[in-house]
Amino acid sequence: MTLRFDCSDPSARADGLKEAAAAVRRGELVVVPTDTVYGVAADAFDPKAVAALLAAKGRGRHKPSPVLVNSPDALRELADEVPDAARALVDAFWPGGLTLVVRHRASLDWDLGETGGTVAVRMPDHPLTLDLLAATGPLAVSSANLTDRPSPQDCEAARAMLGDAVAVYLDGGRTAGAVSSSIVDLSGDVPVLVRDGVLPVADLRAVVPDLVVP
Repeated sequence: MTLRFDCSDPSARADGLKEAAAAVRRGELVVVPTDTVYGVAADAFDPKAVAALLAAKGRGRHKPSPVLVNSPDALRELADEVPDAARALVDAFWPGGLTLVVRHRASLDWDLGETGGTVAVRMPDHPLTLDLLAATGPLAVSSANLTDRPSPQDCEAARAMLGDAVAVYLDGGRTAGAVSSSIVDLSGDVPVLVRDGVLPVADLRAVVPDLVVP
């Protein structure tokens, strides 16, 4: 049975976080708000749950799921190496609308899709989702929409697309904006802008002047 919690009510918020964390531990999907759009999330270390996430969206393994974390320390636990540019970007823009692509530790027991040994990591600027991450650890996440449909800014839009494929919906109200996070790839020799998102390129280049914009 799908559950939805209006997290503007403190009691419902507490119950929702408890149910969502339990759902994640069972390998089920949850929908959460972020500072950009709503996301659908699963335990990053449960391959079956990640496969269910991709299936719910109608998305193939060639588009692996990014990972949400609740602190910069979590990035250091996931990454094989955190370049100086990544540290500078984290200091400037986390929590917020910046996703960083780094090479992940080879020892990690996960399957996010065809990653080529990299992982896209973000710390969202939303207290509800940060509280869930504190309870669950890293979550594989993708925008809570069907592939090729608009990314949702409210919980009902996400529910209309994903329906019963999701166990728990945490309704945190309308998100601040419809633009997705900016993505910077730091897995190579120079930082490369992969997706032009919510952060202006000028702001990113103020921190990493050698940022390549294809």
